[in-house]
Amino acid sequence: MDKTKQKRIIVSVTSDLVSDNRVHKVCTTLVNMGFDVLLAGRQLPQSLPMAPRAYPARRFRLPFTKGPLFYAGYNFRLFCFLLFSRADIFLSNDLDTLPANFLASKLKKKMLVYDSHEYFTETPELIHRPRVQRFWERLERWMLPEIKHAYTVCTSIADIYTKKYGVPFRVVRNVPFAATLHESEKENGQKIILYQGAINVGRGLEQVILAMHFIKNARLVIAGGGDIKTDLEKLVLKENLSARVTFTGRLSLEELAQLTPQADLGLSIEEDLGLNYRFALPNKLFDYIQAQVPVLVTNLPEMAAIITRYQIGEITPSLEPKILADKIIYALTDKKQRSVWQKNLEKAARELTWENEEKVLQEIFVAFLQ
Repeated sequence: MDKTKQKRIIVSVTSDLVSDNRVHKVCTTLVNMGFDVLLAGRQLPQSLPMAPRAYPARRFRLPFTKGPLFYAGYNFRLFCFLLFSRADIFLSNDLDTLPANFLASKLKKKMLVYDSHEYFTETPELIHRPRVQRFWERLERWMLPEIKHAYTVCTSIADIYTKKYGVPFRVVRNVPFAATLHESEKENGQKIILYQGAINVGRGLEQVILAMHFIKNARLVIAGGGDIKTDLEKLVLKENLSARVTFTGRLSLEELAQLTPQADLGLSIEEDLGLNYRFALPNKLFDYIQAQVPVLVTNLPEMAAIITRYQIGEITPSLEPKILADKIIYALTDKKQRSVWQKNLEKAARELTWENEEKVLQEIFVAFLQ
């Protein structure tokens, strides 16, 4: 089909796109529906190259990479880009891209759809900075009541936004594409405990590193990048745990797909630092499930509900290193329990797929094809 005749969606996000799995899945679904999709993000000095995808991408280079100047600069650059680009629909990912999308959609009289990946104003980075938090809350109160089409990652956050702003939020969870696993993908020998995702405050990473003092014949692999990665690397050196803890750095989606099935246990051990983490339902949880890797999570409602429903892992009541270590050792070594988990993971992996979840997304966007 001639792309000039297709409805064009410009999808925008503040990430550098390489490892943003949710956005990639959404873009892929929209392309398969018949939309002409363009993804906009940013280019960091350390950004990995992007593998070829079914849609083009534009990454902006900016003089600032964090803080108020970054957000202001990114939204100004994005606004100019949206204003002078052909588009029928703008898809804004998270509150930090919404100002540019909101203004451009008003000026161009184009449809705006909002994808909230988290409860943005309740992130740990904001709840301890009340002035900054109030700024983002004012922006949210200004824009969200005027948005007609919105969705988010879990029922708890959807209910909060719907009640707060009177906007019906749908739920599109961060589940992965269905994967085909082969027995050869699992390695024998030393057990692998895997954490994949952002290396930021409140992810339980300091505690699990200290827990490695009590865990033998296993290696903790931390795959990702983030604000506290350097601090964690120093902690590993200080605790003399370099032989037991490995940092891979940021990986592409393709590299993660190779790594995840190698794990014997996946970690999603966020701390209860505000409502955003309390209601977290992160990509990595579903990536572990799709790779049929048993999971250890903290006792937070959305994650615990998945583990309880499918019986595919353990819920730790505490992140105290010794208690955490005991849970990890049990999850790695109890053969009878692991056999039950593996059987249940097969069922969970069949159900929790993007091929099933994208139906909600298709219901939202199908009307725009007319």
